[in-house]
Amino acid sequence: RKTLNRKPKPGDIVTFTLLRFQPVFQKDKASHDGDIDFLFDTNGTLQMILRDGQHLPELHTLLSTMSPGETVRHALIDGGYGPHRPELQFALPIAQMGKSIDVSSVNVGTQLRFDDTTSCRVVSVSEDEWICDANHALAGTSYDVDVTLERVEAGIQEWGFINNENLGVNGRYRIGTFALGCFWGGELAYQRVPGVISTHVGYTQGHIPNPTYEQVCTGTTGHAEAIRVVYDPSVVSYHSLVQLGLERLGDNVYKLNQVGNDRGTQYRHGFYYHDEEQREVALEMLASLYVSDRKKVMTEVKQAQEFYMAEDYHQQYLFKGGQSAKKGSHETIRCYG
Repeated sequence: RKTLNRKPKPGDIVTFTLLRFQPVFQKDKASHDGDIDFLFDTNGTLQMILRDGQHLPELHTLLSTMSPGETVRHALIDGGYGPHRPELQFALPIAQMGKSIDVSSVNVGTQLRFDDTTSCRVVSVSEDEWICDANHALAGTSYDVDVTLERVEAGIQEWGFINNENLGVNGRYRIGTFALGCFWGGELAYQRVPGVISTHVGYTQGHIPNPTYEQVCTGTTGHAEAIRVVYDPSVVSYHSLVQLGLERLGDNVYKLNQVGNDRGTQYRHGFYYHDEEQREVALEMLASLYVSDRKKVMTEVKQAQEFYMAEDYHQQYLFKGGQSAKKGSHETIRCYG
């Protein structure tokens, strides 16, 4: 297989270089304090599968219009946070705060939380009142982008059962399927790994087609919650990906159908191989964890079966909730429903 001399289509693997990624704030936005802490990589040469949910949707749209080798400058793409709405700014009289808030600790940039769903950021402080903004801190943000499309390679057109062949030039990419309990945290951990170019969560190893999340949660479909990873083995080895999974599992490898407080067959853990090399690596690494016949490793190693994509709201759930997916990030992963 060769690189493709055409504009990329959904499912193709695209390699691109972000030469510039500059935020542009909406004019009627009150202010933005400090540098933006991006949740994704914004410079250098990157890879992703077109239209698979990684990065900003409008970057996918832009790349789909480009030809290999083409550079586009000053493309304005939406930041995905919606417009800044002036009606979400309001004044809070300090005299009404009572003793519920330490007034002396409130400054511009302080985040105030009123309940589990309502919060605002203080954007102005006077002697009598605070001006608060309940918009997202990046509401109204766009990005001025310079980008070069380096190459296009044949990727994944269908997400059912996939063996490790025909992905990219000379089959250079591989797929791994990992079950680590609840799939949200595991997916974010793999998103952060250099050499991983795509992640999805879904359901595998079951006996009914196209299960829903609600069906899988009953424990009657035989499926496990799983993460499917597309990776470049010249950058990251399968051994490293299994090691990451084992680090996340910890002592749960000795528990049947359980990871942390999540219990049930849908939360069983396993490494589901797509070729013989993956099988051997996984078995060898699990064998090294053997303690005794009274403390057996319960993590499965089985051939990967049909993989059914989970619902859209599950995909990149923690990233969309505001946690970093930057390559190499070591920020603590927080799981929440």
